[in-house]
Amino acid sequence: MTFPNPLIPGFSPDPSVVLADGVYYLVTSTFEYLPGIPVYRSTDLVTWTHIGNVATRPEQAGVDDVTTGGGVWAPTIRYRDGVFYVIVTIAMSPRGCVVFTTTDPAGPWSDGITIEGVDGIDPDLAWDEDGSAYVTFSGLSTSGEQMGQHPGIQQVRVDLAAGKALEMPRSLWSGTGLKFPEAPHLYRRGDHWYLLIAEGGTERGHSVSVARGSAAEGPFEGHPANPVLSARSTSRPIQNTGHADLVATPAGGTALVLLGVRPLGLTQSFSPLGRETFITPVSWDDGWPQPEPVRLAPRDAVDEEVFDFADPSALADPGWLAARTTPESVASVRDGRLAITGQAGLGDPHPQFVGRRQRHLTAAVSTTVDASSGAGGLAARYDEEHWIYLEARGTVVTARAHVAGITQSWQATVPAGDVELRLEMTPPSVGSGFVAMGGDRIRLLAAGTLVTELDGRYWTSETCASFTGRVIGLYASAGTVSFADFRYRGADA
Repeated sequence: MTFPNPLIPGFSPDPSVVLADGVYYLVTSTFEYLPGIPVYRSTDLVTWTHIGNVATRPEQAGVDDVTTGGGVWAPTIRYRDGVFYVIVTIAMSPRGCVVFTTTDPAGPWSDGITIEGVDGIDPDLAWDEDGSAYVTFSGLSTSGEQMGQHPGIQQVRVDLAAGKALEMPRSLWSGTGLKFPEAPHLYRRGDHWYLLIAEGGTERGHSVSVARGSAAEGPFEGHPANPVLSARSTSRPIQNTGHADLVATPAGGTALVLLGVRPLGLTQSFSPLGRETFITPVSWDDGWPQPEPVRLAPRDAVDEEVFDFADPSALADPGWLAARTTPESVASVRDGRLAITGQAGLGDPHPQFVGRRQRHLTAAVSTTVDASSGAGGLAARYDEEHWIYLEARGTVVTARAHVAGITQSWQATVPAGDVELRLEMTPPSVGSGFVAMGGDRIRLLAAGTLVTELDGRYWTSETCASFTGRVIGLYASAGTVSFADFRYRGADA
């Protein structure tokens, strides 16, 4: 079976997938953004639709005060007896390890119940033959002085209804000795239980390893050729491959859904889109899964989104994001425009910003803005310390680039009234010069005039502190700014 890659493009890390009654559902991490945990649906493992989000209400996620890089980490989605479960770590938040449930993956989902006794990350949920529920997780604590001490892959039996562990955690298996054993998933297949994990860190050393045993509680024996998948020390166009989940294919085979990045530049150094979701076929040899190397297979079609805010439901699309709050609390659609009232800039943990994932290495994003009563415009955000914007204020448009406390600005004069602001992203040129060594090229245009051009290496996953990806959208820093539309056009092939 031929799969497109990336499967879910743009900021879509830590994927987990489940097959339920002939339909596939996939979820990913969202960290400090809301709504949290997007849910994608497919009938063929090829074409996916974003049908909703698990955490649509702020109280479900509890990310109001999480630091950058904290929040919603590594959900696992599973299905049992007509109920869908998503178990997740909400790191650096009082919520901890949370299980959400629903009978309809499009939502709404429950408020979630915290599982006491699971102090770690990347939880998996599985049931044995007698119905006992097991949470298998990476023992890395996200609180206090324990952060950084790694006891490996742990497991407890749990009472899901009561929200508590029924025993002290046991150690299962921690891979080959590479750093950060994490992202465990536990499966029953034939006579064996399989334990799939990631190790080597989520950067260039990321890899997939597997062990098997006769019971859910182990003991587990590692594959003699672990890790079974890694792109480290290769020149493959998809790097950082790991954090995987196994799933049956429609043709009766097996596939691995996992994260990876598409780094740019002569030395493959810069990944503007962050960690994305990929897929690769899996064969079985002597009872062991053997994934194929992840191959780049971009879709041929141009991807276009046009949001005309004359439609009052335009902000209801599940792909809109806001930092530590919901898009509806930042922006509103009224009188045929989207309005945002500025209270804080992009350097604030709670910016007045609503955006969408950049999903293509070649992309153009634009909006028509009226800033006669305030200041705001079009921005690309990675985190509080790494962002770009085109800000209109009256007849002046300021382009500003911010990197780790360093800011540079450029200005242009535009006619009064509505003005089009536009960001264009393209991969660097091929060659051996300075431009070819860098990241993508970012052009900032106001009313059709180029204001400045930037080297995008400074807004990539390798440069920024966050685990997310580039999010491009609309914001205001002062007064009330209104937007007529939001347009995205991207292509990879």
